[in-house]
Amino acid sequence: MDVKAQLKTAVEAAAQHLGASIEAVIQETPPDKPGDYGTPAAFLLAKALRQNPAQIAQQLAASVELPATVARAEAVGPYLNFFLDAAEFVRGVVQGPVTPERKTGKVIVEHTSVNPNKELHVGHLRNVVLGDSMARIFRAAGYPVEVQNYVDDTGRQAAESIFARRHYGVTYSGPQKYDHWLGELYVKLNADPLKAELEGGIREVMHQLEAGELRDEVEDVLRSNLQTCYALGAEYDLLVWESDIVGSGFLQRAMDILEASPYCSRPTEGKYAGAFVMDMSEFIPGLEDPMLVLQRSDGTATYTAKDIAQQFWKYGLFEGLKYREFEAQPSGKTLWTSHPAGEESRRFAHASEVINVIDDRQSHPQTIVKAALAVAECNEQSERSVHLAYGTVLLEGQTMSGRKGITLSVDEVLEEAQARARAVLGERELADAAEVARVVGIGALRFAMLKSEPTRQIDFRWDQALALQGDTAPVIQYAAVRAGKIVQKAREAGFSPQAADWSQLTDLETGLARVIARSHDVLESAVRLHSPHVVAQYALDLAGAFNAWYNHKNSDGKFDTNVMASPAGLREARLALVERMHFALVDTLGWLGIDVPAEM
Repeated sequence: MDVKAQLKTAVEAAAQHLGASIEAVIQETPPDKPGDYGTPAAFLLAKALRQNPAQIAQQLAASVELPATVARAEAVGPYLNFFLDAAEFVRGVVQGPVTPERKTGKVIVEHTSVNPNKELHVGHLRNVVLGDSMARIFRAAGYPVEVQNYVDDTGRQAAESIFARRHYGVTYSGPQKYDHWLGELYVKLNADPLKAELEGGIREVMHQLEAGELRDEVEDVLRSNLQTCYALGAEYDLLVWESDIVGSGFLQRAMDILEASPYCSRPTEGKYAGAFVMDMSEFIPGLEDPMLVLQRSDGTATYTAKDIAQQFWKYGLFEGLKYREFEAQPSGKTLWTSHPAGEESRRFAHASEVINVIDDRQSHPQTIVKAALAVAECNEQSERSVHLAYGTVLLEGQTMSGRKGITLSVDEVLEEAQARARAVLGERELADAAEVARVVGIGALRFAMLKSEPTRQIDFRWDQALALQGDTAPVIQYAAVRAGKIVQKAREAGFSPQAADWSQLTDLETGLARVIARSHDVLESAVRLHSPHVVAQYALDLAGAFNAWYNHKNSDGKFDTNVMASPAGLREARLALVERMHFALVDTLGWLGIDVPAEM
C-alpha cells in the first residue's frame, strides 16, 4: 500500500477539477505540525488560478477524494495536510504486499576486481561491500541482476607475485592463507634493491600470462581471495578474465564499431600519425587535448580501449566469450567463469544497465567509457552506464599501498571484528556465542562502509569502525532481535494477528507504521541514486522508531506499549505491527548484506 502515491493522484485530480494541472508532492509533516502527510500544492496552483494559496488549500480540502486510509484533509494555512485513519492505515501497512513487481532489463554490477597477487585490504572491503549491496538492492527492487568480478590475470602485479615465488625459490606449504603468503613475496620483491635487474624475468612472466599459460597459478590466489569475499557475504555470477578478453577479439570488434563513427579517425600526419583516435570534444567539453588514442601507431591497444571493449560486450554489442562452471559458492549457487575451453552462451552480458564499482581515481577513464557508447550511437546504453565512484580508504590516516606493505587485510579485520563483538557481548548466555559474534562483527564492518555517501573518503579507525553502539549495525540488529522475541513470545502464548481489533490502535502505532511504509520509497531512492547509504539511514530510522515505541511511557511514567500486557484485540493488532516491523528490519538489513543473529 502506497498512501503517498494515492494522495498524489487524489491531489492532482482535485487540482484538475479547479482548472490547473500540477505535479503534486506529498511529504510527511514535521513532528510539530498537525497531520501525518501534507502537500504544498496550493503554491503551485496560486499563479495559474491567481488566488491566495491559503484559499486554494481550503478549496482542495473540500474537494479532494481521499483514499480509505486517510480520515480527513485539512487546510493549514497554505498547506493541505492529511490525517490518517489509524485502523485502516496500519492494517494496510501490515497486510499490504511487501515484494515489488518484477522488472525487465538486466542490471550488471561489476565489483571487487582485485589484482590476483595478494590478499584483500580494507580499501577492497569498501568496493566489495558497495557492489554486493547495490546488487542486493536492485534485486530487492525487482530487477534481474548479474554480478561480475573482473580478473586482471595479465597485469604486472600478478606477474610480479608469480615471478617473486620463482625468484626466491619458495614453495607454499601453509598454514598461512595463500594470498597473504604470496602478498609478502610481492612486497619483498618491490623492496629488493636489485629489482631493476630482474625486469626481463618479470616481462617473461607477463608474456606467459597473456598467453594463458599460468592460469592455474592465478586461480590459486583467486580462490584464496574469494574465500575472503565469501566471508563478507558476497557472491558472484561470473568471473571475467582479462586473458579471455584479449583472446576473444573483443578489442577489434569494438574498434570496428567505432571505426564507423565520424568522431574516430586514423591521422596520417602529426603526433597521432598511424594511431586510431577518438575525438572527445563534443562529449567531454573542456579537455585540454580532446583526442584520445585507442590504438597506438604500433597497433597495441591502450587500457581505455580495453575498458571500452568490455563495456560494449556487457551491453551485448557482440559476443565472444566462452563459459564454464568455476566452483560452488557457500550458498550453493554456482560461480561461472569465462574460459577458452568453455561453451558459448547468451546467458551472460546483454545488460540494460551497467554499474561499475571503481574508486574515484578512475572517474576520467570511466567517463570516456560512457562517452564511447555515445560515439557509437548507443545513447541509451551510454545514459545507463554508471560509475559508482567511491572515496579511498585511509588506514589510521595513512594512504594504503600494497607494494609497500602499508595495508590492513580484510581477513585481519574480520578476525578483529568478531573478537571485539565477543568482548562486547561479554558474559551473556548465548546458545552459539561464536556465531552471534560473527554476524554482529561482520554487520558492524559492512555498515561502517555503507552508512556514508560513497564519494566520501573513509579514514578506517578501529574504534569507530567496530564500535557496537551509536549509528551502527548492532543497534539495528538488536532492535530486530527484540522485535523477533516479542513475536515469538506472543505466538507461543497462542496469540494471533487474526484476532486484531485495529480500531484500538493509537497515534503511536500510526507513527511506527508510517516509518515502515517508507520502505518502497527508500528502495527506489537507493536505485535512483545508486547508493546504499539511504538504506543504511532508513535502517537506523526503523530501529529508532521501534525503540521509541517500545520504550514509550504514559503520563504516569509507565510503559504503555507492552504487547503481552495490552487489552485483547489491541494486543493482537500490536503483535501484527511488531511482526511487520521485524520483517522490515530483517529485510532492510538484508539489502545491505547484513544478517540478524538469532539472539544478542
